[in-house]
Amino acid sequence: MSPGSNVIEDLKSRGYMARIVPADRLADLREDIEAGRRDGLYDDELYGAYLRHFVFGPPAELRDAKSLVVMATAQSPVRFTFHDGQREVAVTVPPTYLHARETDRKAQETLAELLAPAGYRVAPAILPKKLLAVRSGLAAYGRNNVTYVAGLGSFHRLSAFYTDMPCGGDEWHELAMLDRCGQCRLCQALCPAGAIGPDRFLLRAERCIVFHNEKPSDVPFPAWMDPAWHNSLVGCMLCQGKCPENRGAAQACREGATFSADETKLLLAGTAIGQLPASLAEKLEAHDLADLLEVMPRNLGVLLGLV
Repeated sequence: MSPGSNVIEDLKSRGYMARIVPADRLADLREDIEAGRRDGLYDDELYGAYLRHFVFGPPAELRDAKSLVVMATAQSPVRFTFHDGQREVAVTVPPTYLHARETDRKAQETLAELLAPAGYRVAPAILPKKLLAVRSGLAAYGRNNVTYVAGLGSFHRLSAFYTDMPCGGDEWHELAMLDRCGQCRLCQALCPAGAIGPDRFLLRAERCIVFHNEKPSDVPFPAWMDPAWHNSLVGCMLCQGKCPENRGAAQACREGATFSADETKLLLAGTAIGQLPASLAEKLEAHDLADLLEVMPRNLGVLLGLV
């Protein structure tokens, strides 16, 4: 049994699903991204926003990396409550947006702890994690371009790391949709923007709600986007929330903080965190919402029916 096999089992016992591939596969990951660009599957705006920051090589401190480890940990949506002065409005934040740095840090610490007795080292990898997860066999794409992990559904966060541990194998999978998606069109029917096409699992990002509501609040929504389509403080839950593949995951929405009418008003005004009352700033930091302040005024406004 290879060292990697033991690590995968040890990670599973600690709540992580994982796969390991040789670091030599970096070239294949880069080619997947570049091929998509050559084939016109995403435009320059999408490439600049999401894809150009990847680094297809290990950091200086681990130049002799031999393997890539991709890990998935369960992460539920979180529901926050805002007041507009007359009513309470529940607003969801999908998985992956909150506590990202903390989740990645814990994953790295767990992996490093397991590898340290054998003298192996760990370093973060700035790579297309969804693509790596699918290529490694850890996940599969849904028709909606979301990754699904057995037992976790799409309610998970992916983390990726370099190690100098020998891989011991080379399992590399073709890009394909979940078997269930072959007979299911529910996400396609649920997407009001028409971002999920019948012919591929790569979204038409220019039509995707997520793509547009991750932009700063001073960037207006496209005129064709109906305000009624919005459903999350950032991102979108329309397809994930009703996806049959998520029924087995049973990841209930967690309850987050409640914001008073005065607090909601300050957030809608785009008040910088340094100018907020200390109690509100602390609440935002505690729930990892401070990073969403840039998108909050517009996105929260449309959810409250003010935009």
